[in-house]
Amino acid sequence: MAIDFTLTSYQRRLQRIAREFASEILAPLVRAADEDDDPQRAFQAVKGAYIESYKLGFATGFIPKKYGGGGISNLDLQIVVEEICAVDPGFATILLVNGLALMPLVWFGSEDQKQKWLPQATSDPRGEYLAGWTVSEAAGNPGGTANFDGAAPYPAGIGLTATHDRKNGEYVLNGRKFWPVNAGGWDLGGADVNVCIVRTDPQAAGSRGLTAIIVPRGTAGISYERPISKLGHRLCQNNSVVFSDCRVPEENAFAIGDGDLVINKAFTWSGPVAAIASVGVARSAYEYALTWAKTHTGGGDQPIISHQVVAYTLAEVAMKVEAGRAFAWKAAHYHDLHNADGHAIGPMAKVFCSEMLFGAVFQAMKVVGVNALDRSLPLERYLREAAVFPLYDAGNLGMQMRKICAVMAHSDFDPRAIARSAATPFAKTAPPPEIQAVGKNLKLQA
Repeated sequence: MAIDFTLTSYQRRLQRIAREFASEILAPLVRAADEDDDPQRAFQAVKGAYIESYKLGFATGFIPKKYGGGGISNLDLQIVVEEICAVDPGFATILLVNGLALMPLVWFGSEDQKQKWLPQATSDPRGEYLAGWTVSEAAGNPGGTANFDGAAPYPAGIGLTATHDRKNGEYVLNGRKFWPVNAGGWDLGGADVNVCIVRTDPQAAGSRGLTAIIVPRGTAGISYERPISKLGHRLCQNNSVVFSDCRVPEENAFAIGDGDLVINKAFTWSGPVAAIASVGVARSAYEYALTWAKTHTGGGDQPIISHQVVAYTLAEVAMKVEAGRAFAWKAAHYHDLHNADGHAIGPMAKVFCSEMLFGAVFQAMKVVGVNALDRSLPLERYLREAAVFPLYDAGNLGMQMRKICAVMAHSDFDPRAIARSAATPFAKTAPPPEIQAVGKNLKLQA
C-alpha cells in the first residue's frame, strides 16, 4: 500500500522520546520563562533543556550523517517538532533555526565549507551550539525584508552591505539586522555562527546582488542589543544586531549573487516545520478544552460536552488538527522526494496550518469560557503563540504566498503535480529590462 499513515517502530520510538523530553524536561520550565519580563533571561532559563535536546540529536538531527548529523528525514522531523511544540513552540524555534542557518550550507556551500563548519555544529561537547539565521531587517522606508528580491537597487531590499576587500581577502559588513533568532547567543556575545544574508552588489537587483556569509562568534565589529520582548514565542531570542566595519574572510561567503535562492529555499524547508508546529499548539488547545468539557458542568447537572454546541465546536477543532497534520506530513514527504524544493507545497502547508491555528485555539477558548482568560491556565498562552505563526517564518502575506504564486504563474506549472508529488518549477527571477538598464547606467556612472 503506497499511502500509509502508520508510524514505523522507529518513528514511534522517536515520538516517545520527543514526548518524554517535552513533558518531563521542557514543560516544568515553560511557565516561569514565559512570564519573565526579561527576554534574555527567559531564553537562558531553557538552556539546560536545550543541552538535553542537543544530546538527543534534536538540535542538529537534520544535518546529513556525513557531517555528524542525524540525517533525519523531513517526515521524521515532523514527529519530533509536533511533540515539542505541543509544549512550547518558542523553544522549538531555538532548535529549528539551527536548520534554517545550517541547511543552506548543505545545499549551497562548497565541500570545504561543509567540512569546516558542519562538524562543529554536530560535535559540541558542551551541547550548547547555536546557529543564527540572520536575514530579517527592521521596518522602515525603505526597510524590512519581505521584498528582499525586488528589482530596485540599494537601499531597497537587504540593507546589510558586504564590500569585497580583495586586497585583504575579506568582506567588510556594515548595517543592521533585526529579528534574527539565536543571533546573540546564550550570553549576548554571539551565536557560534551567524549565517547572514548580505548585499554584495548594492547596484544589482535583490535577485542578483545577495550573498550568504558565515560570521563566527568572536568576530570584531558586531554588537548584539537586548532581545525584543514579544507577545509570544517568549522562550526564543530575537535580536537587533549591528555590524560596523565587521571583517569576515572571503572564504566564508557562499552562494555569491544567489542569496535570494538561499532565502527562498530555507523558508521553503521550514514551511512544513512551521505547519506541524501549528498543529502541535492546536492539538494542545483541543486536548485541554476536551478534558475541560468532560469534567466541568458550567453550573448544570451534566458535563458541558453533553451540549451539542460544545461537542460540535470541539469536533471542528479536532478536524482542523487532523487536516493540518495530514497537510504537514504531505509537504514533508514531498520535500524528502525533491530535496526540499517544494516551493509551493511547503509554503502552502505553512500558510494553511498557521491560519487554521488561531481560529482553533479561539474555538477551544470559547468552550472553556471566561476561565480561558485566566493566565494560570494555558489557553491564553496558546492564543499568544498562535498569533505568531502567520507573521513569522517569512510571513504569510509576505514571502510565503509570493512563492506559491510564483510557482503557479510559471508556464510549466501543472496544477495536478502536487497531488501526485511531482516536481514543480521554481527559478531565479530576472529583473525587468528597464531595471536592468537603470542598473547598467548606475554602474557606468560609478
